[in-house]
Order: sequence, then C-alpha cells, then structure tokens
Amino acid sequence: MKFAIIGNHYQSKKPAAAEKLVQLLRQHDAQICMDVDFYHFLREEQHLRLPSMDLFSGQDFNADMMISMGGDGTFLKAASRAVKKKIPILGINTGRLGFLADISIDEMEDMVSEIYTNHYKIEERAMLRLWSNDERLTQEPYALNEIALLKHDSSSMISIRASVNGQHLNTYQADGLIVATPTGSTAYSLSVGGPIIVPHSQTMTLTPVAPHSLTCRPIVICDEWEVSLEVESRSHSFLVSVDGRSFSCDEHTRLRISKADLKLKMVKRFDHHFFDTLRRKMMWGVDSR
Repeated sequence: MKFAIIGNHYQSKKPAAAEKLVQLLRQHDAQICMDVDFYHFLREEQHLRLPSMDLFSGQDFNADMMISMGGDGTFLKAASRAVKKKIPILGINTGRLGFLADISIDEMEDMVSEIYTNHYKIEERAMLRLWSNDERLTQEPYALNEIALLKHDSSSMISIRASVNGQHLNTYQADGLIVATPTGSTAYSLSVGGPIIVPHSQTMTLTPVAPHSLTCRPIVICDEWEVSLEVESRSHSFLVSVDGRSFSCDEHTRLRISKADLKLKMVKRFDHHFFDTLRRKMMWGVDSR
C-alpha cells in the first residue's frame, strides 16, 4: 500500500509520533509520500532523522490512503485533498479534542496492523457544497463540518435571510449562521448551542450565532434540501467560512448550500462506535468530585 501523510507543521510537542508512524509503515514495506511542508518541518525544525521519501504539494500525489497527523483542523485540511482523490483518510490525533482525528498515538501500532490485516472499516460522511456568484468561493466549495456566515469586524449584528427550497424560513438578526453536517454537529455548531446529530442521519442543521431573539433556535432539516442565504450588514460586508477557510464578501454575494455529490471515506477501527467517542470526548458520566 501507498500512504500519503499530511501533518500539522505548527505543533512542536509531538513530532516523534510522525517518526514512529514512518517506522511502523516501513516495517510493513509500505510506500510513503509526505506533504513537503510537513517533511521540512520535521527534518529542519524538529531535527528528526526521517528517511528520504517522495514529497508532494497540493493534489500532486497518488496513494491508497491518506493519514492526517494533528487535530481536527489538520484533518479538515487533509480531507479536502483526500476527497478529491477518492481515497480514505485516517486521522491520528496529536491535538486536543479529536472528534475527526480520533486515533491516539498509543493506538497507532495496532491501527497499522489492522490496516494490513484488513480488520478496519470505512465510514462515509456527507459533505456540503457551496454555490455562489463570488468565484473565490467556488474554488474550494466542499465542507465536511460546516459553512458559516459571520459578521465582519463590527460590533453590529448582520441580517441573514434564509430560505429552504425557495421558501422563506427566517431572517436571522445575529452575529452569524452556521450550516452544519451531522459530522460538524460536534464542532462550531455545538459550541453555540446546536444539537449533536448522529453522523449518518442524512440531515443538516442551521444554528444561529448569538441571535438577537432568544426564541430563535437551531433547526434540523433534510440534507436533500437546498438552503439559500442573503446578507445585509451595516459594514456592507461579512465573512464566509468553509471548514475554517475564510473569505470576506460584500452583501451582494448570493449563497446556496446543498449536499455535495462527494462523500468522505474515513478509516475507523473495527470496534469503533460513535457513542463511545461521544461519551469519551464529552466526558459524559465523569464525576470530577
């Protein structure tokens, strides 16, 4: 098998995990290629003794599986590249929470062995696609977690007119609005009061950010429907964030969000269950007294 490795080249605490991963893969005679920025970070800044290997940037690689080393932010960046190649992605967590990158460093050896014994599973996750009259937003239109509209450098709220399948839903007076997938329900949406949704529920969630009205609540809709958004702002501008990739847009920008025609393939341990991850990451049932 050939693996493409992408990592967080800002995190200096656990670079040895990357060295261990390479060693584990080489023990199985794997072919390895690595993101050029991550490789130089490990070799030149962290002074690790990595063997020579193929390096790549952007989409200039071929592999059977991608491995992301870092937190969920690193995973999201890697996922946008993996989904275009239609290859599965494994997330090794060297960050903090790790809902997406949920394989710990201690599990790496077992995970690699399970890959080579075909004792793992692939979970397909739905993604969102953004359509817009702003060409910048159409260059990288796919989101695994969420697409968010947010106020831009102003203390004033923005007005977001939201329609679903052409029918007016609500005009939100708020700091922003998040349209999230079930996968993204445990990310930004959760932090502003959105519901936790099981990954395979075939839905999307609209969650307002600091709405002016306390009766304005999140709503869950069918992911086969299309959401249209128009924004008014005192500053005549607002931010669009697509899985953390942010763009400043003017209020003439029109946005449509629908389920993407692509699905991300995530590598999971065979005995992995979403509820187990949820309890562990959310610390449900933990008595700190």
